[in-house]
Amino acid sequence: MIYRNAAEWQSAPSRRIVLFGMSGLGKTYLASMLRGTGDWFHYSVDYRIGTRYMGEYIADNFKREAMKVPFLRDLLMSDSVYIASNITFDNLAPLSTYLGKPGSPSRGGLPFGDYCQRQNQHRRAEIASLLDTRHFMDRSRDIYALPHFVCDSGGSICEVVDPDDPDDPVLTALERDLLLVWIRGSDAHTAELVRRFDKAPKPMYYQPQFLEQAWIAYRVEKGLEEAQVNPDDFIRWTYARALAHRQPRYQAMARRGVTILAEEVADVRDPHDFNDLIARAIARKDS
Repeated sequence: MIYRNAAEWQSAPSRRIVLFGMSGLGKTYLASMLRGTGDWFHYSVDYRIGTRYMGEYIADNFKREAMKVPFLRDLLMSDSVYIASNITFDNLAPLSTYLGKPGSPSRGGLPFGDYCQRQNQHRRAEIASLLDTRHFMDRSRDIYALPHFVCDSGGSICEVVDPDDPDDPVLTALERDLLLVWIRGSDAHTAELVRRFDKAPKPMYYQPQFLEQAWIAYRVEKGLEEAQVNPDDFIRWTYARALAHRQPRYQAMARRGVTILAEEVADVRDPHDFNDLIARAIARKDS
């Protein structure tokens, strides 16, 4: 780790971290709170994916839908309107909408082949965005003279790296420059995330092998052909399994850094609290 002990972290003139873990446990809360101090640069991997690497795909999808409306089609064909996504750190809906859900087109689903193509686009974009972290860390110093840096990773980071490979290029690049910090949730947090997802299912990225197995297992269990699949029902069925699939991968990643608990994150109110929390996590690892 780039900070050998708690004292070194506390006295460091430049604190650099990458937060990872399940979505909904506090990564963006912490990153936004730190950014608000004026001393931290907040690099959002999901925002980078949705703007730099998938922005054109997203805009083209909007245009494809607009072309189905005669009024909008005429305006588009004459370059009279401009269509783009308004993605922000706090609103990643354009990216989620583009990823979509597999299943019956009459229910808003995508053919499974098209869905997998978009998943692969996301995988390439996420890897590239993670590898851009060093570039943004340099920019944060050179342009803004900010001493501290937080990389707010997406929940699917564990799906695009090999946590058990000591030479994984993404993890090697990250741990060379930053402290990896896993926000670990409890069983109660997992249950709440599943409940929240069941109420409002959202598209997400899955590891290809996991997705293929889930797609087959779901259809066998339900006795459905691809075109009969209810997209929302499939991703609800898959979500809890995806969380269980990700947990050991996060845990393996955490061996390269430190672990903090979601309950501890909930108690963080300011950068002083956060610095103390990371110091305790480093001390726990050393003990």
